[in-house]
Amino acid sequence: MAHPLLDSTKDKMDGAFRALEQQLDGVRTGKASPALVENITALYYGAPTRIRELGNIATPEPRLITITPYDPSAINEICKAILGANIGVTPVSDGRKVRVPIPELSEERRKELAKVTSRMAEEARVAVRNVRRDANDQAKKLQKDAQLTEDERDRLLDDIHKATDATIGKIDAAAKAKEAEVMSV
Repeated sequence: MAHPLLDSTKDKMDGAFRALEQQLDGVRTGKASPALVENITALYYGAPTRIRELGNIATPEPRLITITPYDPSAINEICKAILGANIGVTPVSDGRKVRVPIPELSEERRKELAKVTSRMAEEARVAVRNVRRDANDQAKKLQKDAQLTEDERDRLLDDIHKATDATIGKIDAAAKAKEAEVMSV
């Protein structure tokens, strides 16, 4: 039976990995992806609202994102928000829809995005290591407080270490895949 400390540690590590996945989804690769714009916030009647909540986002072509707002009066705010997000795209509005053409990435921009991806992965690794450190400290404290035997503590520390290695492996694989996607023409 797994120890509750191990379960909560794995949950926190998985949370760090999921956060990385969301961040990586927002990295532009030269292909149209709704994830590129869906989390950008636009002012809608004075309230910051995610674009995904303001309309339908579609990718009818490999290099085009279209946003069809539920309320056509939000088009200008959506365009402003996309420009303000500084993701290297320029939205075009026809009064009913917002079209976001995705331009080719230059080699320099690809390398820059690969570095950003690496930085995101390193931040996720650090978060996982911090979770491991906290869990190890808790396990040692439990043993010190006589709630765990020395053998149980050692087994728990070993399981925490294995969970850390597995999560960091997933982080490395996700980052490598995203870098390859960014660098492919």
